[in-house]
Amino acid sequence: MMTRTSRPAAHPSRRARAVARTAEGERAALLPLLLAAMAFLALALLPGLARADKADGEDLIARAELTLAKVQRHEDLGPYVRAYLKRAKAILIIPQLLKGGFIIGGEGGSGVLLARGDNGQWSYPAFFSIGAASIGLQIGGQSSEVLLLVMTGNGLTSILNDKVKIGGELDAAAGPYGAGLDASTTTNLDVDILSYSVAQGLYIGANFEGSVIVKRDELNADYYGQPATPEAIVLDGRVANPQADSLRRALSEAVR
Repeated sequence: MMTRTSRPAAHPSRRARAVARTAEGERAALLPLLLAAMAFLALALLPGLARADKADGEDLIARAELTLAKVQRHEDLGPYVRAYLKRAKAILIIPQLLKGGFIIGGEGGSGVLLARGDNGQWSYPAFFSIGAASIGLQIGGQSSEVLLLVMTGNGLTSILNDKVKIGGELDAAAGPYGAGLDASTTTNLDVDILSYSVAQGLYIGANFEGSVIVKRDELNADYYGQPATPEAIVLDGRVANPQADSLRRALSEAVR
């Protein structure tokens, strides 16, 4: 009787080499996409990271005030923004967040951060940029106006200290609206940031997962005429620029 013999098992080292070659091939295939995504993110942030001057800061603050007014006037969002702003530690206003891409996409923009002190007064603004890159099926572009309400002390400290990633060091959620206002605004949402985004008058429920917030030291120095960290600006009050007083008043009026 003929007996069937089984084939010898592949040598462990041979199998390991095959797995390693497969993994190496996958990494090689993904590398161009990852590099392209990083390049897109750099381009998205380029307007925020390019050399700026005092006039750029003044323009950004003026547009931030317009964005704040526009979102407050929004029929659906306005009451919620004002209610949550009364509880917020700070606000980051981004007058123009650009988003777009084809397969590889990204978004980016610059904004101003103001914190509310124990006396209820709003600080002078510090300048920041925000951006993110992504890989996936996507096409087209979009421009939106964004309010990021910083609801916790941890959120404010993380943003002030250094570059911070939403979804990593910070928890974020799209700001609620549409339900009963009293019930929504008295609920503990347990997040560091609430976001309200508007594009062409329509609310976008984005939580900005994966976005990176970066301070703009050069623009801060140009706007205030001396080097100043975001902490020195919004917490310590070591510098001031009267041009921003109109935005500070608008925030004070919003929480009355």
